[in-house]
Amino acid sequence: MAHGAPDGGHLKKGLKQRHLAMIAIGGVIGAGLFVGSGAVIGEVGPGAFITYALTGVLIVMVMRMLGEMAVANPSTGSFADYARRALGGWAGFSVGWLYWYFWVIVVGFEAVAGAGILQRWLPGVPLWVMALGLMLLMTATNLFSVTSYGEFEYWFAAIKVATIVVFIALGTLFVLGLWPGRDLDFSNLTDHGGFLPHGVGALFSGIVIVIFSMVGAEIATIAAAESAEPERAIVRATNSVVFRIIVFFVGSIFLLATILPWNSTRLGASPYVSAMEELGIPAAAEIMNAVVLTAVLSCLNSGLYTASRMLFVLAARREAPGRMLAINQRGVPMWAILSSTVVGFACVVAAYVSPDTVFLFLLNSSGAVILFVYLLICLSQLVLRRRTPPERLRVKMWFYPLLTVLTAAAIVAVLVSMAFRDDTRSQIALSLLAWALVLVAYVVRRRVVGDAHTTGDGAAAEARAAAWAHEHGAAAETQVDAAVGEGPLDPALVRRMREEGQPNEGA
Repeated sequence: MAHGAPDGGHLKKGLKQRHLAMIAIGGVIGAGLFVGSGAVIGEVGPGAFITYALTGVLIVMVMRMLGEMAVANPSTGSFADYARRALGGWAGFSVGWLYWYFWVIVVGFEAVAGAGILQRWLPGVPLWVMALGLMLLMTATNLFSVTSYGEFEYWFAAIKVATIVVFIALGTLFVLGLWPGRDLDFSNLTDHGGFLPHGVGALFSGIVIVIFSMVGAEIATIAAAESAEPERAIVRATNSVVFRIIVFFVGSIFLLATILPWNSTRLGASPYVSAMEELGIPAAAEIMNAVVLTAVLSCLNSGLYTASRMLFVLAARREAPGRMLAINQRGVPMWAILSSTVVGFACVVAAYVSPDTVFLFLLNSSGAVILFVYLLICLSQLVLRRRTPPERLRVKMWFYPLLTVLTAAAIVAVLVSMAFRDDTRSQIALSLLAWALVLVAYVVRRRVVGDAHTTGDGAAAEARAAAWAHEHGAAAETQVDAAVGEGPLDPALVRRMREEGQPNEGA
């Protein structure tokens, strides 16, 4: 559905199926794959592709849960609304603000990263000027229309996909001995200390690093609400994520570990550049820097989109300033986009003025936030599955509740392992602090604004919403949260009013 603004405007359904397909792909393939995979191979060894496969299983499970909830309960708010319905207002508030916080920090970080790449070609231009230019470009794209966002993301993703496909094709020829001057050679998988030189435990400890390079596939479940066929788009995104992870991550990492020794210093900064140089590809560094810049712009583009839509939903739930609901004539939430841009650029300023204190604090405090969100998604699916009528479960989580519980346990295990690693301990501590501050804000808001469910007006609104849902059928229940304006509707109230056949009075 398209949420309405107070002025009667609605988010425009301007995304096509091809946009959504590429948004889902682009969300998975980020700069972390092109740049950070060398560190994972160095930590795990040639078996690093198994670490990527294990991490991919976690992402696939989370996407499947989102697919089930999104198809049964379509909503622009996506997992923030699901958490609110399943676990209560505190969970929806937490997911919404934590997810927004994560993406505005990512926006700032990606702008700085993109500016750093541009400095290779424009050394005389200050870093902050180029970062601002990149942010203004992507802000204008998002403000123009949701279609322009989708079109940019389509081509950004197409470039990333084409790069990975070409690399896999050439790399396969190389290791199979079908490359000029090469013989069949898989020796790098077992030489230099073996397949797992740091032991089996490294397979699992590497997940801590890898999981952050796979974040973003869930954006498709948010973007689907601005398409003509959201259910079809969500089903396609959740079903195809398995193939994408196997091909783009597991396949390319396997080839990297086969082409180059796992302990080679050449894997450090840009493993794909080193691999392409090993193949003798001319201008490999320039080609890959252009691709990484594309990946950065893609992440910046999607980050602004995602942050703005989550802020828009928070405002619709009266958990963010009402001005964030303002929609321009092109059907996009302009103030939500501009506000997210301002915060993102504040991160850029922090990186320029105080890179080792303020900017580092912002990065660390958002480091584990996405895992908190994923954990709440798991808990939400556990609860909502039991509440959802069977006829609305057109997409189902596999082997419920076993796989849901195992996925939640795996996420908790990753969080615990972060607390024991020197390089991630500060991230988990500061991310917990960020969540604590969000919960404090929720408590303060409840005391200042009040709880619509505990007041006479709130109870009346809830009763009217229940009557309206009864009148319009099960699909209308997704509108109830907006009618009440606060948290989930009491399922017992809905059932009672349906049984009693209450008329739609005052709705």
